[in-house]
Amino acid sequence: MTPGIAPLLWFFAVVALIPLALWLLKRTPLAGPGGGRAGAPRPVAVLPLSAQQKLVTVEVGLGDARQWLVLGVSPQGIRTLHTMAAQGEAADAPAAPPGAAFAQLFSKLRGPGSGGNG
Repeated sequence: MTPGIAPLLWFFAVVALIPLALWLLKRTPLAGPGGGRAGAPRPVAVLPLSAQQKLVTVEVGLGDARQWLVLGVSPQGIRTLHTMAAQGEAADAPAAPPGAAFAQLFSKLRGPGSGGNG
């Protein structure tokens, strides 16, 4: 009966190593998007408009090629509303108010000729 126990022990050893291998893979750069990879899309700001709609600003690219995409997110899909050059280092300023990125965007879109008189 001992020859039949060895394959069973190997089977349990392999099954026990699967969660360990997955845990190690999750902590490596091979994990895919958002796994600490440089240049991966990074959320900058989120502004909820309603229960199902929101504006999201996402930074994409590396170095001088960085850009911010303003996206409209709804149950029907995601639509690019505006594209602009990255505005400084958002990661260095986590204390900024949640809507600061959108206020800056809207002031740029409004332009210098429009005052506060709607």
